[in-house]
Amino acid sequence: MDRRDLLKTGMLTAGAALIPAELSGAIAAQGLGRERAPRILPMNRGWRFHPDAKDGDQLRNFDDSAFTQVTIPHTNLALPWHSFDEKSYQFLSVYRRRFRLPRSARGNRVYVDFEGAMTASTVWLNGTRLGEYKGGYTPFSFELTPHLDWEGENLLAVHLDSTERQDIPPFGYEVDYLTFGGIYREVNLRIVPETYIENIFARPVDVLTQSPSLEVECFLGAAEKGIEANRYALNVELRDGQRVLGKVTAGWQGEAKGSEPASQIVSLKKLGDIKLWDLKSPQLYTVHVQLLNRGTVIDEDSRRIGFREARFTESGFSLNGRIVKLRGLDRHQTFPFAGQAMPARVQRRDAYILRNSLKCNIVRTSHYPQSRHFLDACDEIGLLVLEEIPGWQHIGDAAWKDIAVDNVRRMIRRDWNRPSIILWGVRINESKDDHDFYTRTNAAAHALDPSRQTGGIRSSFTSELLEDVYTNNDFGFPLQAPNHPLYLNTEFVGHTFPTRSTDNSARLREHTLRHARIHDQIASEPQFSGGIGWCAFDYNTHSNFGSGDHICYHGVSDIFREPKPAAGFYKSQCDPGEEIVLEPAFHWARNDEDTGFTTAVVCSNCEQLKFSLDTGSGFHLLVEAEPDRKQFPHLKYAPFCVPLNKAQIRNWGDLRIDGYIGGKLVISKTLSGKCIDQKFLAIADDHELFADGADTTRIVLRVTDEFGRIRPIANDPIAFEINGPATLIGDNPFSLVGGTGAIWIRALEQPGPVVVRARHPRLGTQEIRINLLQAPQELI
Repeated sequence: MDRRDLLKTGMLTAGAALIPAELSGAIAAQGLGRERAPRILPMNRGWRFHPDAKDGDQLRNFDDSAFTQVTIPHTNLALPWHSFDEKSYQFLSVYRRRFRLPRSARGNRVYVDFEGAMTASTVWLNGTRLGEYKGGYTPFSFELTPHLDWEGENLLAVHLDSTERQDIPPFGYEVDYLTFGGIYREVNLRIVPETYIENIFARPVDVLTQSPSLEVECFLGAAEKGIEANRYALNVELRDGQRVLGKVTAGWQGEAKGSEPASQIVSLKKLGDIKLWDLKSPQLYTVHVQLLNRGTVIDEDSRRIGFREARFTESGFSLNGRIVKLRGLDRHQTFPFAGQAMPARVQRRDAYILRNSLKCNIVRTSHYPQSRHFLDACDEIGLLVLEEIPGWQHIGDAAWKDIAVDNVRRMIRRDWNRPSIILWGVRINESKDDHDFYTRTNAAAHALDPSRQTGGIRSSFTSELLEDVYTNNDFGFPLQAPNHPLYLNTEFVGHTFPTRSTDNSARLREHTLRHARIHDQIASEPQFSGGIGWCAFDYNTHSNFGSGDHICYHGVSDIFREPKPAAGFYKSQCDPGEEIVLEPAFHWARNDEDTGFTTAVVCSNCEQLKFSLDTGSGFHLLVEAEPDRKQFPHLKYAPFCVPLNKAQIRNWGDLRIDGYIGGKLVISKTLSGKCIDQKFLAIADDHELFADGADTTRIVLRVTDEFGRIRPIANDPIAFEINGPATLIGDNPFSLVGGTGAIWIRALEQPGPVVVRARHPRLGTQEIRINLLQAPQELI
């Protein structure tokens, strides 16, 4: 795991208040047995923020007592979930953070590492301008060493320009999504010796043989005088937990390659019994590297890796020698109310929804590199990733292109150890051909990472192919035949058929069937490596895109991550041994179509369904149904499309759908014919958080019938009361949308119990208890 990770949060059960390795090292460095300085010091708490930059606010003696104290991740403006002006968050703001360094940091080099700030960041230390970084989606660093006060208090200041600047990708013309503002990813201080481990790239070799190997490229940063070969050595270990599977020590003989730091490859041979990283068993290992100076360890770092072989071939996508049909969705990393500023737990939850709820095996990070926490979860649960650089249709001038090429470099150097990533996206999404520009981006990717193929998202079948895989957005039906043997469809349906959860059954049914038709065609041809549908979740957009409330209703789930019926299709494509799925793609309401109810579409991996109706005297069988093989001959689990004529349902009542496999009843769902709001539910994703000022969990709100089916017309206002050290992200009261919705609860910095009461105006109050665990203190 990347050593900057602070806590194992997210879908894993929160246990005791853990002290991560970085902080335990920091504690030791202050007198508990370890002399070497801590390598990473998180600095996410204690920032002061103002939405308007002031004269002199980068100086230490500036009075910031009127500024708001905030915790990173932070959005520069809290927003409603829809119907707001995208200009409202586009302003220049200032962030200030005071800190002191531990004594053990003396004699070392100190960097500040920003994981993501939107969009252009000008950074000062103690009044000295360090520089400006242009870009909101890739990490950046500044060295602080020459300007530090080693004895007293230091002041780090950031002027953050969150406007849509034409000189920075993805801007310059139009963009169909919002970028929001703020320092929305974590910030750390990194304390390293004069010569230090700058990066690690571990490349598994011969993974399908009996003797897999590992090539570990170690990058060193050094002062201008360079690295003396006879002084330094590298210890490299491959670990499975605490067990060492292989290790080697090598004297330093590295060389610089162009603009990259000096590096050396150290090989671990014949590693023996290595378990492969696969979709069902995503085995992870740790590569640990120590840098020695004349035999003494002066720096160490580690990365998480997986052993796997992933290639696009003429027979389709191959993972560890087995052809896998890719089935996934595109993801925007934005959320209601907070924009992009959600912490690790919430980012990780999206990966779990995609993999475990929607049963996808791939996600595309449209249209930019996304949170490392999201990608961590993809590594852990076996969700493949197509990661791409920032951009949307527009290509800017020469300086703009230079930033885009640099984005390729930063994206790959951040994420090149991740087994989940199988393809680098090195084109601007749906842009026109630009031979020289895309020759540069493709060459940069191959030079940095020869182990992975490249793709580039286009929307044309005549585009010049400079990448390895023809990745293309095709919104037609039927899809055009691939014109290249390595082909992946990266967007479909989406904007051609936007669908709200409140739409009538006819539209919900058609939305579901359009996704099914595309995947059926993809299943029919080996040349289709797979399909990534547009998109996973509804998202905020500009006024000239989407609907009248600035929402693109393109998702198979809504903006709160609640599923629409089309999500049931993706879910139904899993093996019944994993989960038996029966998801109706309709509202059970008599006249929810223009001519009354006509067709029941159900997405299921069952072999047979039976529909029964209760008109008051018990259930009687209406019809038995098989999967619709005529319309979907290539899907393993085809949807059921069942006509229900008016004569059959002349007397309205409850509808029961029973699913059978091998002649045995395996699942049953009942839909109420009463059409009455019966139950109110408030469900927390997590019941333990860390009291670090940032940790956050979602509370899902639902109004259902007596059988637990969401009532899509319910729009009641839900009022909240919070007792304890936490705050609400969202509206209070919050009006339900299509019978559902969500708010988020963010921990403050005091441990203890939190009680959230959610009150429905007629259906009572739900109480959620969340325990806030002690979080490690930041030591600066």
